[in-house]
Amino acid sequence: MEYKNQEVWFVTGAQLLYGGDAVITVNAHSEKIVQGLNDAGTLPVKVVYKGTANSSSEVEKVFKDANSVPECIGVITWMHTFSPAKMWIKGLQNYNKPLLHLHTQFNKEIPWSEIDMDFMNLNQSAHGDREFGHMVSRMRKNRKVVVGHWSDAKVQGRINVWMRVAAAWADAQDMTIVRFGDNMNNVAVTDGDRLEAELRLGYHVDYYGIGELVAYQDKVTESDINDLVSEYEKLYSFADNCKKGEKDHGQVREAARIEIALRRFLKDKNAKAFTTNFDALHGLDQLPGLACQRLMEEGYGFGAEGDWKTAALLRTVWVMSKGLEGGSSFLEDYTYHFNGEKSAILQSHMLEISPAITSQKPRLEVHPLGIGGKNDPARLVFTANKGSGIAATIVDMGNRFRMIVNNVDVIEPEAELPKLPVASSLWIPQPNLEIGAASWIYAGGTHHSAFSYALTNEFFEDYADIAGIELVTIDNDTTINTLKFELKVNEVYYLLNKSLQ
Repeated sequence: MEYKNQEVWFVTGAQLLYGGDAVITVNAHSEKIVQGLNDAGTLPVKVVYKGTANSSSEVEKVFKDANSVPECIGVITWMHTFSPAKMWIKGLQNYNKPLLHLHTQFNKEIPWSEIDMDFMNLNQSAHGDREFGHMVSRMRKNRKVVVGHWSDAKVQGRINVWMRVAAAWADAQDMTIVRFGDNMNNVAVTDGDRLEAELRLGYHVDYYGIGELVAYQDKVTESDINDLVSEYEKLYSFADNCKKGEKDHGQVREAARIEIALRRFLKDKNAKAFTTNFDALHGLDQLPGLACQRLMEEGYGFGAEGDWKTAALLRTVWVMSKGLEGGSSFLEDYTYHFNGEKSAILQSHMLEISPAITSQKPRLEVHPLGIGGKNDPARLVFTANKGSGIAATIVDMGNRFRMIVNNVDVIEPEAELPKLPVASSLWIPQPNLEIGAASWIYAGGTHHSAFSYALTNEFFEDYADIAGIELVTIDNDTTINTLKFELKVNEVYYLLNKSLQ
């Protein structure tokens, strides 16, 4: 299991109308379902059975406990029999963690030759789950509904997605994001309402002057640097000018010094994400590109130019994809390749792209950087893997947060990029560059994104539902007209929703 210290609670709904024997059977069936889910080996989080709820007081207690137990990241509900839904009101009113409604039943098929009214009365999930579902909808509670037999791989796959998203949501609720300096001057889309982000998404953004990192840097020893550079030599190919004894090896050592300091600083602050700004580098030898690349690979969220929303989202993407094939990274739209149906966007940044998105052995290089006014920085250079992925961003629309998700197809460059001294990725946004880029712009998307090979649209749909934020998806089914209509409808919805609050 990828999330060893977390658990999801399983609560079964029933009632005492059918007698104590029925409740005993319901419990036995529930225990077998929970055991089957855990034994299947397909779920990343342990499922813990919390019994059958037969009354309002029992429901209220289990949800109150779920709220207060930090290991519990969400609750799965299932109605075995007809479960009068009014008894769920008090428990649901105060419940504030992710909820999954599993619409299933114990038996997979109808026992045609044996079915009688006793069987019908006991196995009423088709009935009870609709009663429960009405109550949740009436209460305007967001939840995920999964339909199908609990033993089916497809059903378990959807539960798997929700569990990962619930784990990421739990992770975000105590996420501290360190900002070294402010946002890049005069840039709009990377900024936003940090107070509202903490209320809505759990992000806690702290400002630190770059001098506080410099104080950590000054305590790094030469022995510390020697150890880290030895690690670099094992993991990466060194450009000739970066090897020991060559002119830029000192810049590699300075990059290592910054990485050690940054890692210690983030650990001391219990931070899960961070931002840098090339306008705030006083006391550093170089822009900390190599450190950012390596820390992203290990799971820290990162955003350039003070972009704290992308830093937080990248951390969330990393948590959701733990143990899955493919990596994630911060990326930025740089330049276009207009080539008809194969028109694409070259994704890159000054330095900070995670090596988690390549199967190549990265090459450690040092080159001048014409921005920031510092010495030549070290960085890892590589090309991202070919494959399908998702680019996502969160923007502040003034009255709400909007998550924009674009399915993309990463392709191989048509030729080598011998003079490009940074990591890069070339992708075609779905359904094509013309519609994909226009849709992203209409939706107000940032030039930064959190990219993942491992995740699907379902992850982001679940996350937006749990967070209660707007979701705009751009994929092969998108047209400009339908997207513009969706944005207009969404605007009316959120304006109306705010006026009713």
